[in-house]
Amino acid sequence: MVLLGLVALGGCGFAPVYGPGGPGRRLRNAVLVAAPETPEGFRLRAELEDRLGWSETASFVLTVTLDVGLEPVAITTEGATTRYNLPGEAKWVLTDAATGDELASGTEQAFTAYSAAGNTLATRASERDARDRLSIMLADQIVTQLLAAMSGGAA
Repeated sequence: MVLLGLVALGGCGFAPVYGPGGPGRRLRNAVLVAAPETPEGFRLRAELEDRLGWSETASFVLTVTLDVGLEPVAITTEGATTRYNLPGEAKWVLTDAATGDELASGTEQAFTAYSAAGNTLATRASERDARDRLSIMLADQIVTQLLAAMSGGAA
C-alpha cells in the first residue's frame, strides 16, 4: 500500500523540497537575511538563518520588513488591561544577489497574545516570550512560502 502511494506521488511530479536539486538544497547556506534592527527582527533573522543557513558569499538576499502591533483585548472594569494581542506582518522579497532581480515575494501574517495579569516582571517576560513566538511563526511561514515559490508551486 505504501509502495503504491509512493508510485502515485512520483507520477504527479512530486519532488522532495530537500532532495537532490530541490529548492531547499538550492537555498541552503546561500541566503543573506536582512531584517529590521529590533528585538523581533533579530529573532526573525536568527530563525530564518537557522532554517536556511548562513553564508558570507550568498547567492540570494532575503529582505524582510516587520510591522508588529499591540492591541489591548481584555480590560477590567477598573480600566486595567490584562491581556494583549500582538498582531504581526512580515513583508519579504527574495532577490538574486548578483543581479538584484526579484525572484519571489510575499506577505505573512500571524498573531500571538500574552497575559498582563501578574506583576511587572512576569508581564515583561510574557511579552518577550510572545514577541519571540510571533517571530518564530512568521519565520516558519516565510520559509514555507519561499520554498514553495522557488519550487514553482504555491503552498
